[in-house]
Amino acid sequence: MTESMHASASPGQYALSPIVAGVWRLADWTWSAAERLTWIEGCLDLGVTSFDHADIYGGYRVEELFGEALALSPSVRERMQLVSKCGIRLRHPARPAHRIKHYDSSALHIIASAEESLRLLGTDYLDVLLLHRPDPLMDADEVARAFDELRASGKVRYFGVSNFTPAQFDLLQSRTPLVTNQIELHPLHRAPLTDGTLDHCQRRRIRPMIWSPLAGGKLFTSEDVAARRVRGMLQQIAATHGVSAATIAFAWLLRHPSRPIPVAGSGRLEAMREAVAALSVRLDAQEWTEINTAGTGMDVA
Repeated sequence: MTESMHASASPGQYALSPIVAGVWRLADWTWSAAERLTWIEGCLDLGVTSFDHADIYGGYRVEELFGEALALSPSVRERMQLVSKCGIRLRHPARPAHRIKHYDSSALHIIASAEESLRLLGTDYLDVLLLHRPDPLMDADEVARAFDELRASGKVRYFGVSNFTPAQFDLLQSRTPLVTNQIELHPLHRAPLTDGTLDHCQRRRIRPMIWSPLAGGKLFTSEDVAARRVRGMLQQIAATHGVSAATIAFAWLLRHPSRPIPVAGSGRLEAMREAVAALSVRLDAQEWTEINTAGTGMDVA
């Protein structure tokens, strides 16, 4: 992969591929370890070298499934970046002590979660660890101590957050360096465009990661009025560019000046190709606005 294919905070430091592979549904794909490795290698060949995990994905199973695949070809780890998240405790048979779903940003939980992720993935370090959700009981100093310990030990290289408001991000950033905020953004969920989240990313020069860039598939399956409007506009603009509607949906995200990094979560390599193809499509302001207003149902004021 060329240097231009990487999204980096500073040269030679934090870097993710411009499209990240999301593995949230990996357990649902019911693949053998060899099939999982084939998909991983297919993503790498497309230039999708970063993989987005969370400890809770697949009922605490996905990291282990991914690690089983990596164990079949250990050298593959050198070609990728692994992102994981922690801070949510699910009520799940795999965690019988959890009476209810709740957040936990304690140092004990963060360190234990990171170490468990390393064990399950079969790796010595995570490239990035994110706090999965804002915790109203978060002690920023305690989180910073946990991050500092993991960084100093070489177990995690960089840290970030997910679903944080600008104020919540700045609180933690005041104690420890953060490299990203992973947020939801697509033409059916445009709040970050106007609530200050993406303005904050530009001000801090923090490139946001984007989860659910296709609205969990709703852009192409939902019969909701807004979804139909957006789908029609995506198809219309796709025809003028000679690409798929999904590619245009990713291009809509990539056009934003905060330079988002979308997380594409599909087991179909063709779908991953459609996401990567968006890197070669630049929408003009009118096309971007046509998609945006299809989502809002209103012209700009």
